[in-house]
Amino acid sequence: MGKARVEAWEVSEEFWKRVAPLIPQRAPRPVQREYVRKPGGGRKPKDSRLVFEAIVYVLRTGCQWKALPRERFGSASAVHKRFLEWERGGFFLALWQAGLAEYDDLEGIAWRWQSVEGAMMKAPLAQEATGPNPMDRGKKNGSKRHLLVDGRGVPLSLIVTGANRHDVSQLEAVLDAIMVKRPTPPQRRHKHLCADAGYTGASALQTIEAHGYIPHVKGRGQEVTEIRLLPHKRARRWIVEVAHSWFNRFRKLLVRYEKLERSFLVLNHLAAAIIAVRKVPLDINIIYG
Repeated sequence: MGKARVEAWEVSEEFWKRVAPLIPQRAPRPVQREYVRKPGGGRKPKDSRLVFEAIVYVLRTGCQWKALPRERFGSASAVHKRFLEWERGGFFLALWQAGLAEYDDLEGIAWRWQSVEGAMMKAPLAQEATGPNPMDRGKKNGSKRHLLVDGRGVPLSLIVTGANRHDVSQLEAVLDAIMVKRPTPPQRRHKHLCADAGYTGASALQTIEAHGYIPHVKGRGQEVTEIRLLPHKRARRWIVEVAHSWFNRFRKLLVRYEKLERSFLVLNHLAAAIIAVRKVPLDINIIYG
């Protein structure tokens, strides 16, 4: 008999060992003097691992929170309540930072060639960080994920804005929001930033150079032509496009249904954490799927 299929949202023991220490501790409820709860009264708190797996399930499948399979995860409202608690506690950001730290320790962040780009998605129900979507004739709300990645596509920085915010206007914010601080490289040629033609212009080049990068701002056609003429050169900007496609495999991020910016942002943080941890060079399955 072949191996039983493992679903994309199932969390391995190895990954859970990395997650568990970062789970925010719930504050004990204050005991009121006029009423003391009977021993054993009330519901037992939902298991943290089950909650985390439910959140990954939502992220992977794109289902509504209230559509979580009750037979597997129990009360959907209890899961969403814990999600909001963990969001306020900074858990998802801490998980991304921990994933990057482990990736840096065991593989080494590929600092030399970084890439930046924005990608739009529809946001029909969102109430924050939205704007007319230029890709949808400006008729409907959309959001944009601005992403900075290392040379292997691992996310280093991420912000969310309205779809109508130009990439250049958010470039400084993306470069300032990097999750880990790199030691100053010994030579300037050890720090390059690749971007597409949307970042053309004096303002973008000034921002890139002010952050210590050598700019490589080129359209796709220009890059292809240069590689054809100079075979020793490598195409590098495409890696950020691949990274955006990795995010879109988490179907909750493909179309934004989260109303609040902070909830959508932390789901992106969780996806970034999973991407970073899966790049750790260990002979184990960190997370399936």
